[in-house]
Amino acid sequence: MLKLVLARTTAMVALLMFTPLVHAQTVSRQQAGAVENQKPAAAPRHDISGIWDPGNNGIQPLGPRAMPDDGKPEHQLPYTPLGLEALNTHKPSNGVRSVLPGETNDPVVYCDPQGIPREDLYELRTTQILQTPLNVIVLYEFGKIWRAVWTDGRDLPKDPEPRWFGYSVGKWEDDYTFVVQTSGMDERTWVDRAGRPHSAELRVEEKFHRVDHDTLELTVTIDDPKMYTKPWVALDKLHFKLQPPNFDVREMICSPTEFAEYNKIIGNPASGKGAQ
Repeated sequence: MLKLVLARTTAMVALLMFTPLVHAQTVSRQQAGAVENQKPAAAPRHDISGIWDPGNNGIQPLGPRAMPDDGKPEHQLPYTPLGLEALNTHKPSNGVRSVLPGETNDPVVYCDPQGIPREDLYELRTTQILQTPLNVIVLYEFGKIWRAVWTDGRDLPKDPEPRWFGYSVGKWEDDYTFVVQTSGMDERTWVDRAGRPHSAELRVEEKFHRVDHDTLELTVTIDDPKMYTKPWVALDKLHFKLQPPNFDVREMICSPTEFAEYNKIIGNPASGKGAQ
């Protein structure tokens, strides 16, 4: 009888001890579900500042994400005859027209600046955006470079001296959409890694749309009447996620000495040139 009483008492104590744990786990699961189902915070007005990460979607080895050079008819760009002529002088190391590593004439491979729009269309990594009363500063991980987008009401220059990253002006289309127009790009740059060309008449529109507090979308449109018969969308709402303000952006810099070593060990042998 004593054993039965002890057994029942032990069982009751165990139940009393376990019940709060079960309750705590149930509440914890309910709270986790509430967090998962919670809607993102609203975006602040006229603010795209922060450290933004597109993940692997910004690497784009075959050309811009919306129009890759993959041989599919729907991704064939509307070239003019001059555009096709320029395209055929470019020898990319990726895409359906790729050549061997030692045969490419991709300017970025030789550590030339990417320029705009290619900075958006190849190796677009973690990007930090700063806002001042006069401009918006964009800092890119790849190449560790920055550019200024003027917001003081100035117009784009009429006859600009060519620059790698051109001249950019921006304005707010609405409370959550910042639109940038860029012109005056150096013709030595390529549009993307697939070797799409551009002329001095290139005009690039970047539309930064802040969907909510933690999400930014980027859409990029190319307009170059010398090279293409109509404008085309290179990026269509590429998503970025907001990172903590103390996020450490890594360094990615093109090093001529490292490129020479790469050619010596890999590039030249792969192209039948021997180790030079």
